[in-house]
Amino acid sequence: MRTRHHAIARGMLVVMLFVMLAKLVAMAKEMAVAWRFGVGEVVDGYLFVFTLVSWPVSVWLSVLAVVLVPLATRLRREDAAGLPVFRAELLGLTLLIGAMLTLAAWLGLPVLLRAEWLGLAPAVRVVALDAVPMLALVPLIGLPIGLYSVWMLSRERHANTLYEGLPALGILLAVMLLPFDGVAPLLWGTLAGMAFQLAAVVLPSARDKEFGMPGFRRTSSHWPAFWQGFGIMMLGQAIMSLTSVMDQFFAAHLSTGGISILGYVHRLLALILGMGVMAVSRATLPVFSQVKMVHGAELGRTARHWLNLMFAFGVLMVIVCWWLAPVGVRVLFERGAFTSEDAELVTEVFRFGLLKLPAFLALIVVSSLLASMGEYRKWMLLIALFIVARVSLSLLLFPTFDLVGLMIADAVAYSTSLAAYLLLRTRWFHG
Repeated sequence: MRTRHHAIARGMLVVMLFVMLAKLVAMAKEMAVAWRFGVGEVVDGYLFVFTLVSWPVSVWLSVLAVVLVPLATRLRREDAAGLPVFRAELLGLTLLIGAMLTLAAWLGLPVLLRAEWLGLAPAVRVVALDAVPMLALVPLIGLPIGLYSVWMLSRERHANTLYEGLPALGILLAVMLLPFDGVAPLLWGTLAGMAFQLAAVVLPSARDKEFGMPGFRRTSSHWPAFWQGFGIMMLGQAIMSLTSVMDQFFAAHLSTGGISILGYVHRLLALILGMGVMAVSRATLPVFSQVKMVHGAELGRTARHWLNLMFAFGVLMVIVCWWLAPVGVRVLFERGAFTSEDAELVTEVFRFGLLKLPAFLALIVVSSLLASMGEYRKWMLLIALFIVARVSLSLLLFPTFDLVGLMIADAVAYSTSLAAYLLLRTRWFHG
């Protein structure tokens, strides 16, 4: 038991170090964007399109991490000879899905953006339409990044976490150095950064000869085991993460700057949550998977320990970050085109966004536990409870409280899912 706790702690410290370095770059990028563009139509239009095209990429990465890490751990023990074929065919599937999503974005987003019911301001719509041709490439680049990153994770190589700062570095350099007007620096920086990230995760696999040419047939005997967890987890994660897309549609009906404010808040939260999500999930999932295979009786006790620890850590983070929020927002953003009034609005929404931290971090441990046990349907039940609570509360609170209402809805929805797990845990696992 002590060895497993130490393994999780070591992995968590390594991941947190890499996340911290990546998030420092992301923080510098946000400061540069706020300085040059502030709160307005350029950031509104860019964020609206980028959120839509990056949503399937984030879903793909999250699901692969949950499904592929336990599967790869098992296959290395039981059928190492069959792994190359499965890897090649998984790469082929990834490229096909990325190409289809890119085509769908290129053809479909202009139609969506021109719809009057969407509520986008005319100036924001113009920027968004200009961004579509380049940002449509995000799925084609992002999905292979996710596959190679998760494969590195399955071997407990955490450098892929450090590489996740490369897109932010690309945007930072483009915003600071390119003289182009409008949204162009954000577009070029995004694609350049993602291209460098793809190269960074591909090179180690190429060096170790783990991935060869992609295969476009389904001959591997391991596909049934992959699809068993992938389908239901994909549905659940897509529904759960759809709230970020849904929030964009809510914010589109506010005055110009509403999407920008929401974007700055989400990225501030990502600076905090990113460390928690990556550190907890990427440290616990490989260890939980190994414990399940070798010492299954210890799994429940190990998970309970880390669930309690992460919840307590989340409470502490809420207290500290609530107190530091006004100073932090001013220091990070208040310069150039970003005014003191903008800082006050971002601070208010950000503080309420912090309230989800304890339940959110605890649910990351629950996700790793259920994934390591193959209990995907139980995780789907928790996600269903989350989305029902989130949508209902958003519709109820947004008309009165605007963006603050969305943050409160988020916190209550995560707490509802965690409470449901705690109530059902004894029945599910007999202890």
